Amino acid sequence: MSNHHVKRLMLLRHATASWPLDVGEHNRPLTGQGHREAPWAGHWMVDHHAEPDFILCSSALRARQTCTWVCQELQDKAPTAKLERGLYLASSVDMLTLINHVPETVTSLLVIGHMPGIQELAMRLASKSSDEESVMELATEYKPAGLTVLTHSGTWAELDGRDADVTHFVSAQERDPAA
Repeated sequence: MSNHHVKRLMLLRHATASWPLDVGEHNRPLTGQGHREAPWAGHWMVDHHAEPDFILCSSALRARQTCTWVCQELQDKAPTAKLERGLYLASSVDMLTLINHVPETVTSLLVIGHMPGIQELAMRLASKSSDEESVMELATEYKPAGLTVLTHSGTWAELDGRDADVTHFVSAQERDPAA
């Protein structure tokens, strides 16, 4: 691994979305439950001093709404999110390609995306020294508003597979079952 600063990568699945019949897949909004879940991730980041320097967010409405709630919790520490059409229903490989092009000045990155890509990427990146309980949780049930936190001691361009440590996997539903 390179002698760079440790990078933090946070992978957030959008909060619970509805399935209205008259709305296309890309424009599905959050449900009431989703609106209650979404702020939680931002609150967790503030509580754990894990605020992102940069946010890549899927262009889908449910991801954008999740991002808005997260940023509201981050308040003045919220960076401007970059909407990325390439994250919409992206594979883990496509997500990783976008992450590999993030500027090296970014040390803490939040990616807001969709299943199954977000879960597959977390599993792909999880090193053998990852927190075992967190990896088992994210592998078995990556709930809406689920957040995986990983650290990587190389560059964004070097991030590839099994080279990031999963330090946390948390979800709004764990903290508040009513969410």
